[in-house]
Amino acid sequence: MRSSRDLANSYYAATAQTWETQASLASAENCDVAIIGGGFTGLSAALACAQKGLSVILLEAKSIGFGASGRNGGQLIPGLRWSMRDIDAEFGRERAQAIFDLAYGAVDRVKNHIAEHHIPCDAKAGHLEAAYKPAHFDTMQRDAAYLAQHFGWEAEIVHPQDIGQHINGGGYHGGIYDAKGGHFHPLNYALGLAKAAQKAGVRVYENSAAQTPVDRGTHVEIRAGAEALTAKHVIIAADTWTGNIAPELSSYTVPIMNYNIATAPLPDADQLLPSDAAIADSRFVLNYFRLSADKRLIFGGGEKYVQTPPTDISAFVRKHIAEVFPTLADVPIDYAWGGAVGVTMNRLPHMGRAGNMFYAHGFSGHGALVTTLAGELMAEAAMGTMSRFDVFANVPHSRFPGGKWLSRPLATLGLLYYAMRDRL
Repeated sequence: MRSSRDLANSYYAATAQTWETQASLASAENCDVAIIGGGFTGLSAALACAQKGLSVILLEAKSIGFGASGRNGGQLIPGLRWSMRDIDAEFGRERAQAIFDLAYGAVDRVKNHIAEHHIPCDAKAGHLEAAYKPAHFDTMQRDAAYLAQHFGWEAEIVHPQDIGQHINGGGYHGGIYDAKGGHFHPLNYALGLAKAAQKAGVRVYENSAAQTPVDRGTHVEIRAGAEALTAKHVIIAADTWTGNIAPELSSYTVPIMNYNIATAPLPDADQLLPSDAAIADSRFVLNYFRLSADKRLIFGGGEKYVQTPPTDISAFVRKHIAEVFPTLADVPIDYAWGGAVGVTMNRLPHMGRAGNMFYAHGFSGHGALVTTLAGELMAEAAMGTMSRFDVFANVPHSRFPGGKWLSRPLATLGLLYYAMRDRL
């Protein structure tokens, strides 16, 4: 049976598929590849390695899907935080094409996992980026046209007068609808990946917090509690906890707190969101929302730049609901939860290699699809094929300034500046 989870009052935990809690690491072991982290990244890496015949051990400090993978908004948004127009301008056509092939190809990777492993995660098609300002819609149209012309990815331009086909609320100024995007139950996807990985031979240990790995050149040693394991390669897939495991990586990301609610089932849900698409608006501090399989509104709104959660998460998110759907200002809220996501300076994922260890983190709130890809790229790299992994590993990244004590406050000031611009 499922153990109690530290996903306080989460709709996903309340509706999760069955999962037998796995024992902690209790004896010395060895393997070809050790994975640290039981979210989408680590699970997809573990599955890919095991399917290639490698022996794999996965260490999860808490429980499968404990982090952002098990509590995010469930939005499947193709691509990255940058438009392909900006990526093309920054990196040149050849590198941009390679980034496109991987990032947008992640859509099919996730869909294939769901189909192949029969993962019951309420997957639905359709995603709309809604324009918060008329100028945002102008930019969206240029980006969509560029994406179609130069990369062959077609999405539908939704003009302001047609926005009611997807959402009745918010006063949005048009948007871009991508039928290849969508939404799903993220915790059930994580648990489905975990079951598939176990079936492929992965040894999963929960409540097994890894300490900093020690690379001995020919192998890597990891301690978890009183026990240790030895691996030829290690994949660090811990996102906001990456700095705890590899301190040298801690300054590449800062944690941003996101909070979500799930309302009671809504009798008029289909009138609010007629196409049943997931919606994310174009503000820097965005609202994002969708319908669950049982017709609840799952809504994320606002961000906090300190890690102390609001006294009342429901009240914190409710004001954002009322801005979009005034008729829901007093709707009953059955679940409220949240946590941190890792954000990089450039809002692109930070991937790389240090000796026999590979890492990926900092998905910047845009990782429900790309995390699965990142895990598979690290699996390829651990098996000696670096070309696709290097597409992302060679993207330049900067550390947040200020060192151990000032990086987070300085990053917060910068993020608050962009949040203020939303209001202008």
